[in-house]
Amino acid sequence: MKFHKYHALGNDYLVLDPADGAPLPPPQQIVAICHRNFGLGSDGILYGPLPTDRADFGLQIWNPDGSEAEKSGNGLRIFSKYLFDQGKVGEQPFTIDTLGGVVTVEIHQGGNSIEVEMGKVSFHSEKIPVTGPPREVLNEEVEINGQVYRYYAATIGNPHVVLPIDSHSPKLACELGPVLEKMTARFPNRTNVQLLQIVDRNNIKIEIWERGAGYTLASGSSSSAAAAVAHKMGACDESILVHCPGGDIQINIGEDYAVTMTGPATRVGEFLMDDEVMNQVIPS
Repeated sequence: MKFHKYHALGNDYLVLDPADGAPLPPPQQIVAICHRNFGLGSDGILYGPLPTDRADFGLQIWNPDGSEAEKSGNGLRIFSKYLFDQGKVGEQPFTIDTLGGVVTVEIHQGGNSIEVEMGKVSFHSEKIPVTGPPREVLNEEVEINGQVYRYYAATIGNPHVVLPIDSHSPKLACELGPVLEKMTARFPNRTNVQLLQIVDRNNIKIEIWERGAGYTLASGSSSSAAAAVAHKMGACDESILVHCPGGDIQINIGEDYAVTMTGPATRVGEFLMDDEVMNQVIPS
């Protein structure tokens, strides 16, 4: 089975192209393929391009735990770079259909910069979803390990919980992230988590816990959600540089919280994976 590996600021994905003759593996095999020690290692699998009536290309996004993701900003940049490298697109805008909606992409600088119109961020509980009465989920309380935190919830096609915090760390993200992700009584579809630190009107820092993947060096959808929350708080302007542990993503917020994300994607290489990997039993 042939895979094309890319990373976007350290957030890595394997592209599996149906044209190479391989079907999408079942969830338990996706777990083995993405495992850092027992497989090729990645933050997920991008399966496409697929036929679709809604856009130029269809794409499925699979997390390393075998669950399907609605949308991934970094995954979209990686998939777009793959299409560019394969000669399927040039520097004219094109569209990609995901479970979380259709996005428009434009490639710049010979593939070194990729701009994605991510869609509109919503803070409404029914769209995210968050349980309870219909409302915008803004500055609410949640208790974790005996401590109360304030949070905002948002969706840009996939769910996010953003915790504004004075100082953060990978350790704190790994403590709070898995608890919030699996707090399904409140977040029935599970959730991505960002710890947000405001730097100034045009810069924020985030630590990221991704649903189904864990601690992550960068995320386009997380950057979009965190920047939208910072703007909603009144702490940041419309143009925000998001500093992730793996590097920077530019977010621009337009009318009705329509988000444009710009950042890089890097080709790592092409890999032929042996079928023997598929039959492994991965220790829990």
